[in-house]
Amino acid sequence: MQVLSKGIRATQLYLPNNPVYQRAVDNIRGAFRQIWQATDDLVFDVGETELRWESNVVYSQDQRSESIAWTLYKDGVRSLAFKPGVEETEIVRFLGVLQQARSLQADAPDDLLTLLWSEDFQLIAYTFRELATENAVPIEAGETITSTPPTQLRHQVEEEAPPKREGLVSIDDFDTTLYFLEDSEINYLKKDVEREYSQDLRRNVLSMLFDLLELQTYGTVRAELISIVENFIPYLLGAGDFRSVAFILRETRAILQRARELIPEHRQTLETLPSRLSQSDSLSQLLQALDEATVHPTEEELAELFQELRPEALSTLMVWIGKLHDPYVRDLVQAAAARLAQANSAEVLKALASQDGAAQLEMVKLAGRLRLPGAPEGMEPLLGSEDRGLKLAVVEALTAIASPAAMRLLEKTVDDADRDVRIAAVRFLASRGYRNAATRVESMVSGSKLKNADLTEKMVFFEAFGALVGAKGIPALEKMLSAKSLLGRKEDPETRACAAMALGKIRTPEARAVLERAAQDKEPLVKNAVSRALREVGA
Repeated sequence: MQVLSKGIRATQLYLPNNPVYQRAVDNIRGAFRQIWQATDDLVFDVGETELRWESNVVYSQDQRSESIAWTLYKDGVRSLAFKPGVEETEIVRFLGVLQQARSLQADAPDDLLTLLWSEDFQLIAYTFRELATENAVPIEAGETITSTPPTQLRHQVEEEAPPKREGLVSIDDFDTTLYFLEDSEINYLKKDVEREYSQDLRRNVLSMLFDLLELQTYGTVRAELISIVENFIPYLLGAGDFRSVAFILRETRAILQRARELIPEHRQTLETLPSRLSQSDSLSQLLQALDEATVHPTEEELAELFQELRPEALSTLMVWIGKLHDPYVRDLVQAAAARLAQANSAEVLKALASQDGAAQLEMVKLAGRLRLPGAPEGMEPLLGSEDRGLKLAVVEALTAIASPAAMRLLEKTVDDADRDVRIAAVRFLASRGYRNAATRVESMVSGSKLKNADLTEKMVFFEAFGALVGAKGIPALEKMLSAKSLLGRKEDPETRACAAMALGKIRTPEARAVLERAAQDKEPLVKNAVSRALREVGA
């Protein structure tokens, strides 16, 4: 029954000499021949939305406009029987009758029963119920059908009706039809009209083109069809029909797998269709048009198109993310870029090596959000950039990725020239206990590089020193906290306070002993720092 359903559509869209039409008919005949190997006839009970064979539902379609069952049921057919041999000629005529019945106008003189009767089928039998009569019984095939002509029926009704009262307006005084449609029938007609007008004609045309492209093996025919498809894409993009463009790219991929005797020239042309849309010039024009448009396609339509982009589109998308003004379009472009970045690490490295600083910045942010493990390889050159914002974004991305490669790069930024870069890197390395950075941190603490640093930076480095160096750093910290320098002066209060906080991070009895000896320091800043450190050691 599914084969029959598809056959109706094929016979509607194509002429009998078309390969698609012929293949559909062959499939129907093959299906029937398998049935005749098991039974001598095929009898269906017809319901509103289903067909039953021996009380089993073998066909069901809830959409009445597409349902074979409803087409039969609404005109009174209650059972349908096929006999062996029907597949040779009569089945095609039967499908034509069903399709013709679907397209009949409300005032048409014929109906399905009339059409079936006029075909005089020998291998198809049916029973039906007279719809105009209550408590009607099925009429077996071949019985003589008698009915009262409409004019005679109207005359009988008029004779039996009571006499009209004077002054009463009668509907019979107006020009109207004999029967009125019920509300359910009116709703059905409205829905059917809406369905007809809502059909995607472009999609139907494209489907026919690809059917021909798959089945026609003549080189000249295929070349012409491919040319039509190529020229159709700019038109669709201009019309904003991105769903159809995505459909073309998907069907092209399917044709490359299914089409027979596809010559190399045609194969190459079809294979490059998605790539051409992913090239910088084409994609840039598309993104600019989207950003400037007043009416946008739906998110689903754009998502379908962006899913067909090739990996090489990633760099172009990164360039445009910073240029886009429309937040709706920007979100969709970012989603497409994320999909490409997750699946193509090589393209991520290319985008990071771009000459466009804005594209590099967006790629770094995206890599951090997605935590791409292969991205740090391309970020190392960016740490030498003079763009402070880019360097900070790289550090932020590396802390988000937190892979071994990312940690090694962060270690190199411990003594970076930029204060904020140094602080962000050291703070993260200390929180992760990355002891490979201990040597660099120790050189910063014990050297003169922090002499002119502000208190925040000193505090970050000293706490990182305590966390990473551990007990080995107690002697140096004790000396800073309590001993005098070579000139007889103690270290400045900020340095001594930072040394106390570093001892608090070590949390050993030895560190606590050093802090207790300095607890009575007269310098308020140092005394407060020692108190805080002691509480931390105690914890």
